Amino acid sequence: MSEKRLEKKTRREFIASAARAAGVVGLGFTAGLVAADGDDGDGGDDAFAWQIDPDLCIACGQCATHCVLSPSAVKCMHAFAMCGYCDLCTGYFEPDPNALNTGAENQLCPVGAIRRKFVEEPYYEYEIDEDLCFGCGRCVKGCDAFGNGSLYLQIKQDLCVQCNECAIARDCPSGAVKRVSVRHPYLLKGKDNAS
Repeated sequence: MSEKRLEKKTRREFIASAARAAGVVGLGFTAGLVAADGDDGDGGDDAFAWQIDPDLCIACGQCATHCVLSPSAVKCMHAFAMCGYCDLCTGYFEPDPNALNTGAENQLCPVGAIRRKFVEEPYYEYEIDEDLCFGCGRCVKGCDAFGNGSLYLQIKQDLCVQCNECAIARDCPSGAVKRVSVRHPYLLKGKDNAS
């Protein structure tokens, strides 16, 4: 009788073990399907990142103060193809500079994040030092108002922590900060960014 009892217990244990193993395999299969859904190795169709639409941005300055990071993940970018390489760059100089030189009193950027380099008469190249830039947008505003608009703001994806609700997006007065596909994480100046 004890042998029969032992056999039933063993059978129950076997069935219970098989059910647990099937459950684990089923959970693993389901998790694999969920993880692979839409993912072809580059972030998938449903992966998004925060970004600024340069065509909607009004350079209000809130990117510098509303980002959870300090300094902000927002940096100035330069569309070199649009730039006029002007001697009097309104993104670099104050509206009424004392002189057209690199003196701090003449620069629009409060931290000197734009570097001016002579190319040939009368052309200059302007480069952004991203380590200094904190996304205030003063240069962007100056370039948009008096220049050709080649300076614009972007959220640097290598710095952004991808907050569930971006504090900049929440407070952006023009609605320029939005989610974009990680396949195209940067919205470029002068391009159609309706996607």
